[in-house]
Amino acid sequence: MDAIDLLEHHHRELEQRFSDLKEASSVTAAQFSAAADLLATHITIEEQHFYPAVRARRTEEFLLESLEEHLSIKRVLADLVALDAADETFGPKLHVLAEQLEHHHKEEEEHLFPRVRKLLDDGAREALGQEMHARMRALQQGEPRRLVLGQTDAAASLP
Repeated sequence: MDAIDLLEHHHRELEQRFSDLKEASSVTAAQFSAAADLLATHITIEEQHFYPAVRARRTEEFLLESLEEHLSIKRVLADLVALDAADETFGPKLHVLAEQLEHHHKEEEEHLFPRVRKLLDDGAREALGQEMHARMRALQQGEPRRLVLGQTDAAASLP
C-alpha cells in the first residue's frame, strides 16, 4: 500500500474511533485501549519511518511542526492512559485529543502529503508503505499506547 494512502486511511479510522468515543455516554477501558493503541502505532510509524523517509528541505518545516503536534497529542494520550474512564476529566481530555487529531491530520493532508507525492515516486511510496505496514503489525503485538508514557518531555527529533 502507498505510504500516504496508508496514513490517510489511518487518519479516517482514528477520527472515527475518537469521535465515537467522544460522543459515547460511557467508554470502556477496552474501547479506549484499542483506539489508543491505534493512535500510538500511527504516531510511531510516522516518526520512525515516514518522516525520516520524506525529510527534505521542502518538507522539514512541516515535519518539525508535525513532531510538535505529536508531542501535544502524546501528552494528552498519556494523561488518558493513566486515567480511569469514569474520571470527570476523561471526557474533556478525550474531546481535546479528538480535536488535536483532526487538526494534525488536516495539516498533514493539505501541506505535507502533496509535497511528498512530488518527492517520492509511486514505487518509493509503495515500498515505504510496506515497511510501515510491517512495523504496524509488530507494534500491534503489544500495548503501543504505553510507549507514549516516556515520550512526553520533548518532541521526537527529526533524524
